[in-house]
Amino acid sequence: MNKRSFYIRLSMLICLMFSGQQYSSAQADKYSLEELMGKADIELYGEGINLRKEAYDAFLEMKKAAYQDGIDIKIVSSFRSFDRQLAIYERKYLQYSEDEGMEPLAAIDKIIEYSTIPGTSRHHWGTDIDIIDASKPAEGDVLDPSKFEEGGPFEDLKLWMDEHASDYGFYIVYTKEPKRRGFKYEPWHYSYAPLSVPMLEVFRKKNILQLLIEEDFIGSEFLTTGFIRTYIRDNILDINPVLL
Repeated sequence: MNKRSFYIRLSMLICLMFSGQQYSSAQADKYSLEELMGKADIELYGEGINLRKEAYDAFLEMKKAAYQDGIDIKIVSSFRSFDRQLAIYERKYLQYSEDEGMEPLAAIDKIIEYSTIPGTSRHHWGTDIDIIDASKPAEGDVLDPSKFEEGGPFEDLKLWMDEHASDYGFYIVYTKEPKRRGFKYEPWHYSYAPLSVPMLEVFRKKNILQLLIEEDFIGSEFLTTGFIRTYIRDNILDINPVLL
């Protein structure tokens, strides 16, 4: 284990040690509700990277190491503001409800197979990335699980990340664990744990149910209390256990 890997793992251990009531009260002032929901301007680093400084530095080291092994890690999505996530959500809602004739809740269920309800995306935090291997040509939708499987253009990237990503603090968020609920398997989505673990810890202690009830966007009137509770349990919290 190199020095950077040691400090990253030490940082994560400290996060876990201070989880719970003592930890959350110390962190509550560090991460505002507005930034956790993508509504605040935060300092981001790197053209085409757009991550918080610590995550940005770790990504560059990981990218350099992967490049030496013949893999060119390219970020296709990182930070997203609330408004950007809102645009994605509403575009899909109109597509499914109007163009494809789905009932409102069926349309929302379809959206949250891969996309979040605005204000709840991990991409709001400046810690999460969707990646591909830019050295491998791929047609169509590059964020397709089949492209990361055996024989796919990003197979080598996935194998490399499986072996090395944790050395730089990055972990896959939505795993292939068959019993996992919520968002579908995303072999391209990784999170910088030393920052995202404490951010999730703060976010989950907010009244997420009330926050979503108060939002006003297309289809929000169909989000019942039961639906939101299930969404929080399955989509926000049923993730790679390392990131909890």
